[in-house]
Amino acid sequence: MTGHKQFPRFADLLQREGGLSGTSWGLFPEPERGAPSFITPDIVLEARDSIRTGTVFGLDYPADAFDPGMSLKRGAPRHTIYSSHPAHRDDYLDGYYLQGSSQVDGLRHRRADDVGFYNGTADDRITEGTPDLGIQEWAEHPITGRALLVDVEAYRNAAGEPIDHAAGEPLTLGLVQAAMAAQSITTRPGDILMLHTGWCEWFLALGPEEKQRIRESRKASGVAQSEEFVAWAWDSQFALVAADNFAFECLPAVPDSPYRSSATNDHGMMHQQLLAKLGLPLGELWKLMPLARHMRTTGRWDAFISIKPLNITGATGSPANATAIT
Repeated sequence: MTGHKQFPRFADLLQREGGLSGTSWGLFPEPERGAPSFITPDIVLEARDSIRTGTVFGLDYPADAFDPGMSLKRGAPRHTIYSSHPAHRDDYLDGYYLQGSSQVDGLRHRRADDVGFYNGTADDRITEGTPDLGIQEWAEHPITGRALLVDVEAYRNAAGEPIDHAAGEPLTLGLVQAAMAAQSITTRPGDILMLHTGWCEWFLALGPEEKQRIRESRKASGVAQSEEFVAWAWDSQFALVAADNFAFECLPAVPDSPYRSSATNDHGMMHQQLLAKLGLPLGELWKLMPLARHMRTTGRWDAFISIKPLNITGATGSPANATAIT
């Protein structure tokens, strides 16, 4: 493959002038598609080799699974079924937050405090009914290719050091890479990275009062904020990164986050760097345990994946509608 030769390294992105520093703006042939552009037709064809058993996994939790969840605003949708006559049934949802359960964050989900929306898209274009940076780009042309599952939970359990979800443990890049090495995982341009931490299973098993306590604590385990992680994600040419936790990254941001000053509205989170600057979509709250359990039995950690968000013009995010085939 020639993927690594077609794009500058992250260190070179930092040398771009002015507001382009640290961004991928203008580098992709389809500007509003972002990092999924790393996936070429050849990469999709090669991903067929990841189908060995024909076993299919849906990676989405039910729309009302996280009720209550960690979000202070997103609630579960109310489902109504009605009929116009005895032979008819129809239904609709009220209060359906598109990012209330397993989701993909779109490129208009975050604005960089210092330089704005991805590709310099004007603020007044990010509103209802406008297509700019909308999730429909990935619905009309779904994100498909090879997915890699990094079983961080199993790695830590094997070491006798379970992840401390109650404390919102930050998961470092070093930990992720050590788990990958233990699984003999090597990446290729256009890969979709999935991190299994066990957070969703842990949280969903809590009682209502414990869920509320964790919600109020504003602590959730996830990837630790660092420029090293951002650089690694770009240099690996990941098309999308996803995890089975609330925000992909840990809450709150680590005290030494390098984005404390540049992402003040996000309190040092990496979302602005990944979404608004690099165009890298994030998956959150994915249902990864059944897939992880299956992969532990096969010893193979790759799968063919299809991600097709809802086709809603201008949506900032969507249910992932992700399917993995091993």
